[in-house]
Amino acid sequence: MRGRVLGWDNTVSQGQISGEDGQRYTFTRPDWRETYWPARGQVVDFEANTDRAGNIYVLQGSGVAGVAPKDKVAAALLAFFLGCFGAHKFYLNKTGAAVTMLLCGTIGWLLILPGLITATIAFIEFIIYLVIDDAEFQRRYVQGNQSWF
Repeated sequence: MRGRVLGWDNTVSQGQISGEDGQRYTFTRPDWRETYWPARGQVVDFEANTDRAGNIYVLQGSGVAGVAPKDKVAAALLAFFLGCFGAHKFYLNKTGAAVTMLLCGTIGWLLILPGLITATIAFIEFIIYLVIDDAEFQRRYVQGNQSWF
């Protein structure tokens, strides 16, 4: 059956899915068949058993409701070439961090240290974006994008 993840609580390792039949199904970590954590809004395929969901798989390209997937290579290139100005943060909709990096990368160079710090952070993020798995990149930097930073 298909459904959508309503939520996931890491503290108790339990979540809930709204099935296409209108019922809600609970699930635990062993029921989740992906290598990354569940995220609210993911469209999934699962086996329904009374009020429990089992063998849950995320459907390809489902992403999260209202969140478009981002290209990790594009984010990495922005971090490498324009990272000290926060371009990669703007691309990932991290507005607060982007504005902070923009300020440090422009007028921060007058004091030297803020500019060097933002350039170093951007280079480290460039490397992280390249080596991280694509699904983990989406989960960590795109789907979990609820804050400014």
